[in-house]
Amino acid sequence: MTSEPGGGKGFDLAALLAERGGERYELHARHLNHQLPRMLRTIGFDKVYVRAEGAHFWDDEGNDYLDMLAGFGVMGLGRHHPVVRRALHDVLDAQLADLTRFDCQPLPGLLAEKLLGHSPHLDRVFFGNSGTEAVETALKFARYATGRPRVLYCDHAFHGLTTGSLSVNGEGGFREGFAPLLPDTKIAMGDLDALEAELRRGDVAALIVEPVQGKGVLAAPPGYLRAAQELLHRHKALLIADEVQTGLGRTGDFYAYQHEPGVEPDLVCVAKALSGGYVPVGATLGKDWIFQKVYSSMDRVLVHSASFGSNAQAMAAGLAVLAVMEDEQVVANARATGDLLRGRLAALVDEYELLHEVRGRGLMIGIEFGRPSSLGLRSRWAVLQAARKGLFAQMVVAPLLNRHRILTQVSGDHLEVIKLIPPLILDEADVYRFVGAFREVMDEAHGGGGLMWDFGRTLVKQAVGNR
Repeated sequence: MTSEPGGGKGFDLAALLAERGGERYELHARHLNHQLPRMLRTIGFDKVYVRAEGAHFWDDEGNDYLDMLAGFGVMGLGRHHPVVRRALHDVLDAQLADLTRFDCQPLPGLLAEKLLGHSPHLDRVFFGNSGTEAVETALKFARYATGRPRVLYCDHAFHGLTTGSLSVNGEGGFREGFAPLLPDTKIAMGDLDALEAELRRGDVAALIVEPVQGKGVLAAPPGYLRAAQELLHRHKALLIADEVQTGLGRTGDFYAYQHEPGVEPDLVCVAKALSGGYVPVGATLGKDWIFQKVYSSMDRVLVHSASFGSNAQAMAAGLAVLAVMEDEQVVANARATGDLLRGRLAALVDEYELLHEVRGRGLMIGIEFGRPSSLGLRSRWAVLQAARKGLFAQMVVAPLLNRHRILTQVSGDHLEVIKLIPPLILDEADVYRFVGAFREVMDEAHGGGGLMWDFGRTLVKQAVGNR
């Protein structure tokens, strides 16, 4: 620690990390979520990463790792993009009079203008701090604007973990133990009859949907979003597109809903990649009439707000991200590189009986494993499935990291699916590195022995012990 003129010790971040950084797993176990370090050690993920750049990071021994997870989509531009870094240095050096609460700073308006330029049918933006806040805002606005209480959501959806967004979360494991939640209703994605039946009750404010669901990487069926939009509007309800993970180029278009012509959601939620990987930010974009209803008078000017929403650092990061996306043609790269990666992986389906399907859009790809046909593999598969569904996918993830230094993760609890959501700047060399490593892991899995199946037995014991 350095000394300050007043006699205090001051604060030296580099010295603090040098002194205490080695305690990272113990500190988490003692003061934070104690199950996180336990889980990481169980699956062999307890690495010590010390540096990152682009789509790669390095451990304390200097080993290079390929990031195919991007912080669950936050690192859309990879880590430490120089343009975003410079923007943050610049905004700090500017010493702006930020968050006075009673003025109108330019950066929020400029970022809103930029976002709306990619969303020509939308008119206004509310800035919060995260994806779940963006969803909470959309739920509140839809209810208030329509005067109706109920929001429909799709089975297997993930919209966040705060109480409102949890109420439209289609995964039971996240909801368990947190009832009562809001009175919202789950329907199957693609089931227009179920949607219409709920709408006929007359109390539905909106349907919220991920155009490509993160859990399992399941895209809305062709034509579904357009047909759902027409049904909703006929019954004076709204369409909310949750683009928190799929937005900002992830699927090869700026928004995932743009893959289907004629779809114009009434409210759109974005976050994650807009941050540049630095400053938390979420945004809810909507039509003018919705905002006019919510903020209907000066008395209601603060009826929905966020203490750190529209802060200068987040706005500067967002503006820098959108500038980089335009200058470096990031969306086009996501589409082309995603097509290459998905195509190379799909070509392996016929080679490996454990590999069931490869699907997705852009750089959002799901690799699904399934029951093999040969007797020896089928018996091993059955043991894993009896212990806990999803263990084989975890068996693939572990050697990808520990032997090939590639970070991936399963797509959701009890799923035999690996989801690839790498930085959108991924290049061809990264694609070939991943495909080569994945092929080696599949070769070992189909060999029926070795360290991979030994790890599978460890996972089975852990799963059985947790029951």
